[in-house]
Amino acid sequence: MNDKDRIDGRIGFSLLTLRIGVAIVFLMWTLDKLLNPEHAAGIFERYYLTPGLGASLMVGVGIVQMILVLSFLSGFLRTWSYGLITALHTVSTISCYKQYMNPWEKPNLLFFAAFPMLAACVTLWLLRELDTWTVDSWWKKKKGVVVAKGNESQPVS
Repeated sequence: MNDKDRIDGRIGFSLLTLRIGVAIVFLMWTLDKLLNPEHAAGIFERYYLTPGLGASLMVGVGIVQMILVLSFLSGFLRTWSYGLITALHTVSTISCYKQYMNPWEKPNLLFFAAFPMLAACVTLWLLRELDTWTVDSWWKKKKGVVVAKGNESQPVS
């Protein structure tokens, strides 16, 4: 194994761990919508200024979000799933601006964890072609295309 292969393997593994970490958080938020929709509706009312969302709507949002999270976790349709996760987390991070203005009031300090997670989301989206431990990469290899060889895909020799 040469140095480039070792580096590519480390990058792929690193991006996988970032993806799993982000997916765990999104999975918990999704489960909240599915298992505790009243709580999720309260979160939407407080942070996203959307009062009156019912439990059935939250369950519907949770189902759609679960499909997105599983796509993201598996690396399926990376451009779209990573992009949507990044966009959703950006909105979530921005919507908590009041907590950032008063960090010493409990539990506001915990909200600052949104920033490294947002950085992970942006990193995953920017490096999505290098994220090789994915369904997309497996599919391209199966079809005889090498992933992440410059700007163009190269046939497998």
